Amino acid sequence: MALSTTPRPKKCKECGTKFQPRGSFDKVCESMDCKLAFGLKVAAKSKAKRERAERIQQQVDRKIIRMKKDDLKTRREWMVDAQRAFNAFIRLRDQLKGYACISSGRPLDWSGNGVDAGHYRSVGSAPHLRFNEDNCHAQSKKDNRYGAGCAVDYRIGLIARIGIKRVEALEADQRPRKWSIEELKQITTTYKQRLRDLKKGI
Repeated sequence: MALSTTPRPKKCKECGTKFQPRGSFDKVCESMDCKLAFGLKVAAKSKAKRERAERIQQQVDRKIIRMKKDDLKTRREWMVDAQRAFNAFIRLRDQLKGYACISSGRPLDWSGNGVDAGHYRSVGSAPHLRFNEDNCHAQSKKDNRYGAGCAVDYRIGLIARIGIKRVEALEADQRPRKWSIEELKQITTTYKQRLRDLKKGI
């Protein structure tokens, strides 16, 4: 007994009526409106898939370029990235806490570019404390850059903020420290994430 090769009736994807398909791939009935509507949907879906694939490829390409650039970075460049991420975190941390300038006690102007992440023990004299959060606080550019950090006033403000014991611990800390590239990468990643976490809470 020969098997029938005629496709089973289907329900049109557009109008919902039963129709006899000519082949197994037919999805809509013979109505031109249904064929046109379905064709437009298929085209839109294909376009969306193509655009999504292009976006993914662009993201992959950007990541590859970023990784290649990272491979070429020197330790000094990684240090700059890590310091930038750390300083950005310090500034936003203190802004959200409503802190004034650590050295002058005056309100900080957050509207422009007038606030630094100023170090109590400078990066030049105590590079091992460059990423120590107790050692770095929001400070006006005037005090940090043109007032030699205002060390005496900074110390007074720092004692008021974190207490004498922690200040003395900073002053006594003479441990040499040299960060590897991998450590600097981790510091950069950590403080970028902590900055994002702070921004989420705003």
